[in-house]
Amino acid sequence: MQFDPILPADRVRAMTEAGHWPGRIITDYLDRCIAEDPDRTAIVDSNSMAGQSTRLTYRELGRLVDRIALGLVELGVGKNDVVSYQLPNWWQFTALHLACVRIGAVTNPMMPIFRERELTFMLGLAESKVMVVPREFRGFDYPAMLAGIREKLPNLKYVLVIGGGGANSFEDALLGTAREDSGEKAKLFAARRPTPNDVTQLLYTSGTTGEPKGVMHTANTMMSNILPYARRLGLNRSDVVLMASPMAHQTGFMYGLMMPIMLQTTAVLQDIWEPKRAVQGIADEGVTFTMASTPFLSDLTDTVASGAGNVASLRIFLAAGAPIPRALVERAGKTLGANIISAWGMTENGAVTMTRMDDPEVKTIGTDGCPLEGVEIRVVDAANKPLPAGEEGMLKVRCCSNFVGYLKRPEWFNHDAEGWFDTGDLARIDAEGYVRITGRSKDIIIRGGENVPVVEIEGLLFRHPAIQAVAIVGVPDRRLGERACAFVVPKPGQSLTLQDIVAFLEEQKVAKQYLPERLEVVEELPRTPSGKIQKFKLREVAKTFAA
Repeated sequence: MQFDPILPADRVRAMTEAGHWPGRIITDYLDRCIAEDPDRTAIVDSNSMAGQSTRLTYRELGRLVDRIALGLVELGVGKNDVVSYQLPNWWQFTALHLACVRIGAVTNPMMPIFRERELTFMLGLAESKVMVVPREFRGFDYPAMLAGIREKLPNLKYVLVIGGGGANSFEDALLGTAREDSGEKAKLFAARRPTPNDVTQLLYTSGTTGEPKGVMHTANTMMSNILPYARRLGLNRSDVVLMASPMAHQTGFMYGLMMPIMLQTTAVLQDIWEPKRAVQGIADEGVTFTMASTPFLSDLTDTVASGAGNVASLRIFLAAGAPIPRALVERAGKTLGANIISAWGMTENGAVTMTRMDDPEVKTIGTDGCPLEGVEIRVVDAANKPLPAGEEGMLKVRCCSNFVGYLKRPEWFNHDAEGWFDTGDLARIDAEGYVRITGRSKDIIIRGGENVPVVEIEGLLFRHPAIQAVAIVGVPDRRLGERACAFVVPKPGQSLTLQDIVAFLEEQKVAKQYLPERLEVVEELPRTPSGKIQKFKLREVAKTFAA
């Protein structure tokens, strides 16, 4: 596979001279862990399908990584070849990435929920040589799915199955032989070693709109985000990280796979989100930090409030993916006894903004934080002119962690001549430099020439005692252009009418033109694997209302 990263020499020079790019790869940090603290626990996972947990020290993880890396070489995986895998949060996920880095291959994680249509496109575009899947996860037969699309993927040489049998067994192919004792190992790894500016991760965006885009990252772009992220939160080797967000999403990958190794600490992985299991894991392992989307925070808070366990060790819950409703922040902080931190970011650049540990509640609740080190943000109008504090416009980002292009789609890079990346989000930046994401540029509702503050209205409705989740989209209207439709998931045993939510919002003194004019009660909202609501699907439904 030939990659064509967009990495101008002046960017490399500027980022290096400024000290943002560490110039290291993730296996450098792994080797440090093995040398300095080999018996420290690196990973604790739980395989819900096999009903077993695995605990690996850094010494044990290192041996498995080397064994897998040499096994991939035996299968013919060369430098820049793509190794794809569709795995839950199991130890093999972490080991595969580290093994790929050892031999200069490119890691391409895929969400377990993807099926034939998505995989055919993604594996084909990446020209993947190896695909690793579970034999079964949540009742789904992954080997059968891959067998059905193999003929459409001429570059795919091997499908390896964790828990499988025969020639396709992951265990037989990559773990059965103790290759790591080979005397040629060091020489081979040195020859294959990638530079910190080589593409090391290919991660498809989770698809809130259109064709999935293959985001390309290097070690430098990802690490230049993780290091200031950890510094802002005061994380170090004494912390323990829980990751229940999928590691095939950037949240799980950067802060559940890479960050614990860079901190020289322990990652506790959860493959299926069950809040009671999370509470137990926090208590058993002394977890101090976790990051997930808002629904995870809500579930964990409800579980602890019900008396299901003790999470006294948890210091920080970082919520990202969508603004955190005020009511949830207040309830979660009181119930969990942890700092609730708000952040915003993208697959393309990791966390961009984050609140600080000592920020007042008004910032935690009312903003998505301020930029991390090495990050610049600005809001511009339709003519690309920067707007003053407090005005809504299009959010642009220029940062050390910006990706290096979309695979085979250089025309979509969306950076201007000065290096500003168009995020596609609408936002406001206050006088102190804190940003508030107000919606996607495509999500805006314009009713009779006036913009409806969608995120604010959703946040108010989230406080309604009968509402579990809510999303507001526009319904095309001949006279006004658009009217607001609220898609609502009620709490169990609750019912709602349009009159109920209108009355509730009127009590909050919401302007009449901002009130939803249609209510759709649904069992669930369509979401991406990271928990973001797929409003484009709701807009498609809303179009039928107009007809």
